[in-house]
Amino acid sequence: MIRYATPEDARLAAPLIFEAIGDIAYTLTGADKPEEAIPVLEKFFSEPSNRISFENSLVVVVAGQPVGVLICYHGSRTDELDKPFAERLKQLTGQEPVIKKEARNDEFYLDTLVVSPSHRGKGLGKQLIARFEEEAIKQGHERTALLVENDNGRARKLYESLGYRADSSLTVSGHLYHHMVKLLAVPI
Repeated sequence: MIRYATPEDARLAAPLIFEAIGDIAYTLTGADKPEEAIPVLEKFFSEPSNRISFENSLVVVVAGQPVGVLICYHGSRTDELDKPFAERLKQLTGQEPVIKKEARNDEFYLDTLVVSPSHRGKGLGKQLIARFEEEAIKQGHERTALLVENDNGRARKLYESLGYRADSSLTVSGHLYHHMVKLLAVPI
């Protein structure tokens, strides 16, 4: 079953998000170690109006337990959703932070997709992507997008099998990513 996330999902979601986004977690939180970054991610997940908020998240549940997370939002909201992270970073450093914009303004963006290790390889990621695309259509968006790290061939193959095509590359937190898009048929 896939459902909308709640603030109570933060404890499960934060370590999975950290695993999925890697060095981006350090960029967003200002932390240097996992044990510092994960609690910050947990706090942000449980709060509204930010990039990784429960408000932008779906969870997949198996045997009554959440085992995966997908975070998505429209690209036109990126600056607004990154503002709480920027404010935190400014408080920590005293400097204006630069958070690389991953999503374009004309796309419904899949920010994070991760399934717990014990449940990988069972099609749950595909189910979450299908639900993400349903959400895009429900909200009237015809263009979806995501980033996949350059050296993550397995994930890129999955996305390509689902109809996503690379249209550009960008560097985020020191890593090269392919920007992949898929056009959806939105009912009139």
